[in-house]
Amino acid sequence: MHRNDIIDAVTHDPRSQRPLLQGRDRKESAAAPRAGAEAREPAELGGDSWAAVLAPRLAQFTAVARHEHVTRAAQELGMPQPTLSRALVRLEDELGVALFARHGRTLSLTPAGRAFLASTERALTDLERATESVRADVDPAAGKVAFGFLHTMGSETVPGLIRSFRADHPRVRFQLVQNYGEAMIERLRAGDLDLCLTSPVPDYPDLVARRLDEQKLRLVVPDDHALAARKRVRLAEAAGELFVTLEPGYGLRRITDALCAEAGFTPRVAFEGEEAETLRGLVAAGLGVALLPPPAVPRPGVAELTVTAPRAVREIGVAWLDGHPDTPPVAAFKKFLLSRRGKLLPR
Repeated sequence: MHRNDIIDAVTHDPRSQRPLLQGRDRKESAAAPRAGAEAREPAELGGDSWAAVLAPRLAQFTAVARHEHVTRAAQELGMPQPTLSRALVRLEDELGVALFARHGRTLSLTPAGRAFLASTERALTDLERATESVRADVDPAAGKVAFGFLHTMGSETVPGLIRSFRADHPRVRFQLVQNYGEAMIERLRAGDLDLCLTSPVPDYPDLVARRLDEQKLRLVVPDDHALAARKRVRLAEAAGELFVTLEPGYGLRRITDALCAEAGFTPRVAFEGEEAETLRGLVAAGLGVALLPPPAVPRPGVAELTVTAPRAVREIGVAWLDGHPDTPPVAAFKKFLLSRRGKLLPR
C-alpha cells in the first residue's frame, strides 16, 4: 500500500520480536562504531552520561559558533552575555577540549570545535524533527491514531469505519496494524497501539474493553458435501468431520473450540492457518469444514450454513490500555467507535 497523508501504514505484524539493543556506557559511547554495524545503539542517558551533561548547552554552543560573537549570540538566545560566556567555559572544561579560539570580542572555531559543531547541528536537527513529529501526532485536526484490528475486519469493516470517521475528521492520520487478538493486546501494553478491534472482548485488569457488536459464525463446508444442500445445521452434526481452523492463540480458534465443546465434541483438526480466507480455500478444496464469519465476497466452492445450536457468534469489541491518556485524535476516534455499538458490522 502506498503511504499517504491519511494512512501511515498497514502492517501484518510478525510474531517474533527482535531483542532490544542495549545502550553503551559513557566510556564506550566515545569509541568508534563496531565494524559492520548498521544502526546506532541507544545511548544510556544516566545522570553522568555525556548526553545528559551537554544537552542543555548544545544550542548555546551552536549559536556562538554561528555568530562567532558571544554578545550577538546572547542576544539571540535572550540570555545575559556573562552567563553565556561562563557556560562556554564550563563546556570546554567538561570536554577537556578548546572549542573556540578567542580574538578579542570575536571567536572562531578550532578544528575540534568544527567537528563538534557538525555533530551538534545534526543532534539539534534530529531533536527539532522529533519534537515536530510528536506535536503533529497529537494535533486535534491532523494527529495520528495507531489502530489495530483482526484480519477479518480488514477488507470491509475497517475501511468503512475510517471513511465514516473522516467525514468529520478529514486530516487525521492512521497507522493500521492487522494481527490476531493476543498480539494486539501486547502491542497495546507496549504503547504501540492506541486502540484495537478484537474478539473475544478481552477481560484483563490493565485494559478497558467495550463490546461493540456480534457477528454470526457459519459452518462452511465444500459445495459437494452431504450437508451443502442444507440452510441450517446443528453443530453436533459436524462432530465426525475434519476441521480447518486458525492456529492456537487466535480468538476465533478459542471460540471454535468452545462451541464444539458446547456441542459435545472436540474437533479433529486437519489444518491450521492464520487467515480466514485461506481456511475457506482449504474447505473449497475438500480438506475439511470450518466455523467462520461471513466473507466480504462470496467464495465459490463452499456452502455456508447457519448454525442453530449452540448459538454461534463472536463478540467484537474495542480495547485500550487503562489509565493511558488519549491524544485528541485518539479520543475522537474512540468516541466514534463507541457510537457504533450495534452497527459496527454490515447486516
